[in-house]
Formats: sequence, structure tokens, C-alpha cells
Amino acid sequence: MKILAAIVDEYITTGEPVGSKVLAQKPDINVSSATIRNTMAALEQEGYLDHPHTSAGRVPTFKGYRFYIDNLMDPEPVSQAALEEFGEHIFDNAVTDEDIIKNASEALAEITKCATFSANRASQFSVITKVDVIPTGKRMYVLLLITSNGEVKNRVCRMEFDITNEQMDFFTRFLNSHLTGINLSNMTDEYIQTLAEAMGSYMMTLSPLLQAVCEMSSDMMRDSIEVKGERNLLACQEFPMVDVMRFLEQKNEISALLDNAFSGINIKFGAEQGTFAISNSTFVSASYYKDGKPAGTLGVIGPMRLDYRKVIPYIEYFSNKVTQLLSADEEEKQLAQIEREVEKNGDN
Repeated sequence: MKILAAIVDEYITTGEPVGSKVLAQKPDINVSSATIRNTMAALEQEGYLDHPHTSAGRVPTFKGYRFYIDNLMDPEPVSQAALEEFGEHIFDNAVTDEDIIKNASEALAEITKCATFSANRASQFSVITKVDVIPTGKRMYVLLLITSNGEVKNRVCRMEFDITNEQMDFFTRFLNSHLTGINLSNMTDEYIQTLAEAMGSYMMTLSPLLQAVCEMSSDMMRDSIEVKGERNLLACQEFPMVDVMRFLEQKNEISALLDNAFSGINIKFGAEQGTFAISNSTFVSASYYKDGKPAGTLGVIGPMRLDYRKVIPYIEYFSNKVTQLLSADEEEKQLAQIEREVEKNGDN
């Protein structure tokens, strides 16, 4: 384990494959070069190290990184100076929940020099407050879906036949009777099928509109992905530029890497995913909460050769900070805003 930890630390620092001569000079490795070479060969055979060239040293694999992070890494404490510059005051002008998450993501990108991402899952805990159908033209209708967190979704639905006023009135009453107060997470295929059957003789005529409502609910349930610090991706020499550009065009594929049930630090490697745009990348993330419920994910995108000892504590700090701010009640938020304004005016 000492040899594996030394290889990972050395490779993160230098970016060069690590050989036995380098390890033999480490003060805490008191074994012969032959023992070091045998141990490195055994670690390679077990999948913790890779041998990129015949005459080169070894580099960690994602299995080696994961074991290092879980068992060997000694995290660095967060820098108070960095927090004073980016962390403690970055939320001063944050009024909405979206501001809090955005500011945390931007500060995390500045401190870690990585791209950062945030995935908002608040919609999963929203309930439907209103559904409306508005005729807009011949056989064209706009469907509006409004949720408890203020999100509004609309969709244009073109019908193959005219809908009478009586059918329209029935559909509006039916939707608001059966959907108002329903959590978006309960809008399953089975529930939609139950609604379709409950429409009785209206089902054949109005099922396209019901399907559109189902699709809007699914859209709202998808994670809303925001990426900050893209310039850090572009500046990373370990990422092929074509891979970075492909990723920036398809940011929502991050959703497939997120585990909604995961708590604590979550680490995924692009090499493990197979089809991810940037193969030699790492995603390190943590969930944040609102009123005790998972509300989203905050994390960084960097190379596999990431300084995990430094980055992970900052992700933990900002995810905890976001949780604290999101969970404060409105009165506490207003008092905190007043206090910040008083302090600012006092300094001026």
C-alpha cells in the first residue's frame, strides 16, 4: 500500500510514469529495489497499475486511483485564505436557490482550476399545481404544466382532428382533478395508463394530449446540468481538444454518471464508462440537500491525474455550504441578507 500510494502521489505531481529508482529514494519505503519492482509487478497484475511502455515505469489505473482515494489518501485541509477570497463571500449576493448553486459552482472552479458541474434535482420533489390547455390555431393546442417550485413547461400539440369545447372542458377538469398535487416522481407509465383508462370514451380522442403531459413531466424530472469553468477543460493538456469539444456539445450526458441515491463523495472515471466523450477524465461529486431531501449534485471534471487530496475537501465544503443555505428558511435568508448589507455598508 505504501508503494501504491507513493506511485499515485508521484504521478499526480509529475505526470511521468514512476520507476523503482524514484520509489527507492522515498524515506518511508525501506525495502530493496528488487522488492519494489516485484511489488509493482504484482500491483500491475492485480490491475492497480499500468505499464504504458516497455521501458517505462508504471502509472495508476482507475482501480488504483479508487483504492488510493478510499484507503490511502491523506486529504489536505481547505485553505482558509482561498475560502475568504472565494467561499465565504461568494454567496453575499445570492438571492435565489439557483444563485446559491451557481455561485458555489463558480467558486469551486476558481479554486480547483477544474471545470465544475451542478445537477439540479429539485423537480423530483415538486408537485403539479396546474395543467392548462390553450387553443392556438386550427387543431393546434398549447399545454402548460406548472409545478410547486415555480417551473413552467409548455408544449405545442398538433391534433389530427378538431376537439369540441365540451371535450376541451372535460380534459381540463380531468387533468386538474387527477394531477393537481401529484409529485412528478409519481408520473410513471403505469399511472398515465391508469389515467387513460379513467378517461373512458374520451381516451381515443384526447390520448395525444395526455401523452404530451406525460412527456413534459418526464422532461422536468431530468437533471438540469450546468457546467462552469469550461476554460479549465480547454486548458488541460491531458484532454484531446476534440474530446473536450464533443463533451461541451453534449453536457447532459453527465446525467448518466450521477447516482441519485448516492451519499458522500462519488467518483466516476471516464475510462470506466466506455462511451463517455473524455476517456481519461474523472468526475468527483457530492450531493447537496434541501430540508433533508437530495436536491442536486455538485462536482468537478478533471483529468484522472487529479489532486484528489486537495479537490475532495473543497467539494465537501461547498456541497455542505449549499445544503446549509438551501435549507435555511425564508426568514433566516432575509436576516442573513440584511446582515451582509449592514456589514458591507459598515466597511464602506
